[in-house]
Amino acid sequence: MPYKFDFANLTQFNNVVFDTATPPEAVFTVDGSNYIVQVQAHAPGVYRIRCGEPGALNPEKVRARDIVHNDMLIARHDAVGELAVCSLLDENRSSWQVGQGDIKLKVTSSPLQLQVYQGDRLLMSTSPGNTISVGESPEGNCWKFAVQLQPDEMLHGLGNKNNALNKNGMYLRSDIPDDRVLPLVWSTAGWGMYTNFKGRVEHDVAQSKKDLYQVGVVDASHLDIFIFTGDPTEIINQYTALTGRPGQPGLNAMGVWLDQSANEHIDETISLVQNLRNNGFAIDGIRFAPPAAFGFPADKNSLEWVEERVSDPRDLFGRLSESNILLMSSAIPAVIQGTPLFEELEDRGWLLITDDGDAHVEEGNPVSGNQPFGLLDLTNKDVYRLWTERIRQFVEEGLCAVSCSAQFRFPDDITARGGESGAVLRTLYPALARQALFDAVAGHKTPQEGVVCSTDTFPAAQRFAWQEGPLVSNSWDGVKESLRSALAMADSGVVMQSHMFGNPVESTKDLTPELYIRWLSMCVFSGNFHFQGVPDLLPTAFDEATQELARHWLEWRYRLIPYVVGIIEDSVRTGMPVQRSMAQAFPDDPVAQVWDSQYMFGPALLVAPILQPGNKTHVYLPEGSAWWDISTGNRYEGGTTWEVNAELNTLPVFGREGHILSLGPAALCTGDFNSARILDEVWMFGMPEHSPVVMRNRIRVMQMQGSSYIKGLEGLKILPSEGLEVKRRGAEVRISRAR
Repeated sequence: MPYKFDFANLTQFNNVVFDTATPPEAVFTVDGSNYIVQVQAHAPGVYRIRCGEPGALNPEKVRARDIVHNDMLIARHDAVGELAVCSLLDENRSSWQVGQGDIKLKVTSSPLQLQVYQGDRLLMSTSPGNTISVGESPEGNCWKFAVQLQPDEMLHGLGNKNNALNKNGMYLRSDIPDDRVLPLVWSTAGWGMYTNFKGRVEHDVAQSKKDLYQVGVVDASHLDIFIFTGDPTEIINQYTALTGRPGQPGLNAMGVWLDQSANEHIDETISLVQNLRNNGFAIDGIRFAPPAAFGFPADKNSLEWVEERVSDPRDLFGRLSESNILLMSSAIPAVIQGTPLFEELEDRGWLLITDDGDAHVEEGNPVSGNQPFGLLDLTNKDVYRLWTERIRQFVEEGLCAVSCSAQFRFPDDITARGGESGAVLRTLYPALARQALFDAVAGHKTPQEGVVCSTDTFPAAQRFAWQEGPLVSNSWDGVKESLRSALAMADSGVVMQSHMFGNPVESTKDLTPELYIRWLSMCVFSGNFHFQGVPDLLPTAFDEATQELARHWLEWRYRLIPYVVGIIEDSVRTGMPVQRSMAQAFPDDPVAQVWDSQYMFGPALLVAPILQPGNKTHVYLPEGSAWWDISTGNRYEGGTTWEVNAELNTLPVFGREGHILSLGPAALCTGDFNSARILDEVWMFGMPEHSPVVMRNRIRVMQMQGSSYIKGLEGLKILPSEGLEVKRRGAEVRISRAR
């Protein structure tokens, strides 16, 4: 049974003394011990707190593989901030201020307490005398860091266990797959935190003590915490700048995908896509159903297509290219047990092993065809290179994307070549698998573009733009679950989680035409989604009126693609996700945070999906902006609640005043887009103030003397809000108040 962290049975740091300071770092010593506390201005608004013995914090030599592992967690190692240290007058306790600009960290001794201020405003405070603790466990040294929570303070992030946005009351362990943990946590009070550790991290989110967030690391030589300041947008920006931002998925991959039905031949699936398009239903790509369509043969150290799935790759990809159909396949870094290749790689030491030196064997799963298998040791650079290069060969043949989930429940006695085991291996393995496949799919493209779908959660998962959502029940509750899962992942810094539209292994008895269309309309206003290839889950299973509604929403989806790709392009610079919870987008509006089934779709659109039968729903429009109903053109003040009537061909979607929505043309696949003219028209919500988010954005807005001047709208249809008029002057458009 794995050791459970005992947050109470630890020695607490109490007295610290200021020692030395350099521009980026201040050092404090802990009385009565060999420990020191380093406070670093890692970046503007970001503090790094490290605790441990000097040799653990600044080792003379670092193993090459440890450098690689550290790079998997942090993208920016060097501190770029500067701090100033001064003593504070306190009659009873020693205190120091470690400042950078208007952000100050107050360090108080006897008992130890850390407090972060922005100006005079307290953002975060640790628990006096319960700030940093250290102790021993059967698994090695344990460290704890505790934050004092204010009444009604809610914490977001930390993945999507139970699809909850507010994590208060939860206990989470990073190396348990079912806990679905990601390392970023943030509060609407104006602070965030990241625990930098490749082993097991445990989060007690106001469960043991209602007023404390306690984070612990197990079997660690030291504690390494990053504290961020600002609103959630600034925190996610700081966090992703530190830990890495996503590569691009590319335009083609942003179309709708179809998951192949089990036991269906690829020729049948291609015909199905063509028939759907002929009936006006837009589809771009096919994902092969499990098992994997390629793998290692029994006796060859090379990947090959499975004959029964792909008999002639050149012919297949030729036909797919002619029809503008993309192809995705499942993959797994595995060799089937009992084959000559398994024995060869076991002898080479290229598979993960048990304590007795034998290759570890996983039970079969759908991707392996339910055959037991050994796992490639991806910590070995030669094995990593082999796996990447073999996958790249398929990409060069025409494979567009790869789906791979590799978050296994390794027992503690499973070991990699470099000695990685236990929680460390459970953390690193899915990260290595995802990075290897992205390297294969993205190749040497600049900027890197590629899609690797995965359900895995691990530190720095946000470096990959495409997370795969859960299969949910074919019910209203299933729609809610899919939405909340996507928003919880977005709260944790993940750019996009796709939605699985329908569950092929669940009953469809509750899947009414109304539910089907409401579900589809929500998926349209998301990062992306997958149809399921079984007949009962396709639009053609319904009556003609429902099919016409499905065509309507799919047309909307393809018109939105330039906007969605633009959001992801912005994510490469800012880290911001496609779907944003109300708490993330409006941290200063406590009423908005209650409406947690609404979300911002990029910066311009507020979406309130209908998640129950009927056409009427209530919508809260956050304060601080006015909002424009995209269906009626009506303007509403922020900070107000409205009852909205939405027929099945509409959805409560509101444009944020000052923003522009850029739409592409109607299409049946992204191959129909004209790359030289990706846009068709722009919608304006009040007087434009912000340059729009759009793929390959060349549209720029400048305000002067009460009017907006916009460049980049040549040849586009312009739909201004009521009360505005448009005047074209060559390449420039002037938007002014109507007279």
